[in-house]
Amino acid sequence: MKRIIDIIGSFENKKILVIGDIMLDRHIVGSVSRISPEAPVPVVLEEQRFETLGGAANVANNLNSLGAQVSQVGIVGADPEGQILKKKLLKSGIDVSGVFTDKQYRTVTKTRVMARHQQVVRIDRENHIGSTRKDAIQLFVRDNLEKVDAVIISDYGKGLIHADLVHDVCHHARRMDKIITVDPKVEHFNFYRQVTCITPNRRETENAIRNLKIRHNAGKKLNISNDHLDSNQEIDRAGQELVKYLQLESLLITLGEHGMRLFVHDRPPCSIPTHAQDVYDVTGAGDAVISVFTLALVAGATKKQAAELANQAAGIVVGRLGAVAVKRAELLAVTKK
Repeated sequence: MKRIIDIIGSFENKKILVIGDIMLDRHIVGSVSRISPEAPVPVVLEEQRFETLGGAANVANNLNSLGAQVSQVGIVGADPEGQILKKKLLKSGIDVSGVFTDKQYRTVTKTRVMARHQQVVRIDRENHIGSTRKDAIQLFVRDNLEKVDAVIISDYGKGLIHADLVHDVCHHARRMDKIITVDPKVEHFNFYRQVTCITPNRRETENAIRNLKIRHNAGKKLNISNDHLDSNQEIDRAGQELVKYLQLESLLITLGEHGMRLFVHDRPPCSIPTHAQDVYDVTGAGDAVISVFTLALVAGATKKQAAELANQAAGIVVGRLGAVAVKRAELLAVTKK
């Protein structure tokens, strides 16, 4: 079994393909000292404004920050937000040959207004992706799978990830013996069969169970009586049943302040306690988890070691404002404590 320090040292130049919904995260930070006379809402006095890579682009940014060579796959619009995204990706050294521009598409943008460490409001801009671009994505992925060590599907439910794409990616990736991990969307759980790992949080797991039972008639095959996962026993039953039903190698359920629960096929569940000290902003925590977990597996970690490293990374991210990428030096520092 490799030592954690050796695993992190092996991150360098591993090749990862990230497929998913690319977003621009815009942050407006200020202070509040009064309520608006126009409506019962706070007036935020803007003090700072900045933009970061969001969604699947933040996954790519995390991987790049950890030393990996990253190819980004997705769609942006021919708008200022799309240009900002591509420039930020290029500046970070991320390959954008798989990022397609669609003139009919508006780049997904999330604007968060923050005051006194609290999010006041979030404004989302999004739309649906046309079928022409989906075909281009599928062809690009198929042509580039052989060059990478692993594939991450970052599914934010904005239209890029669909059943045919996932089936095609997984079919070819499994044939080449590639690691496939998924940051899932509840409605799409039925897509993610036979992958290396999916990484839902507790609420996503609960909603996915309901969705599988209602929309996919999985009640008879999915032996889960309660979709409210309030105890370790209920979480364990749900995790083991989902691994079996979806024929997964593993499942990593993130539980916030309660850490994580790892399920590996034919092994007992494994509890991983949290490492977060102060929770400032949970934005981007899931992106850090799947990035570090996948990269660790590629670097030769066991699934338990990969989950422990991912947990450390999440603890770093939630202590900061916005979707900030974890650096390899930071991960080394916290693992040595």
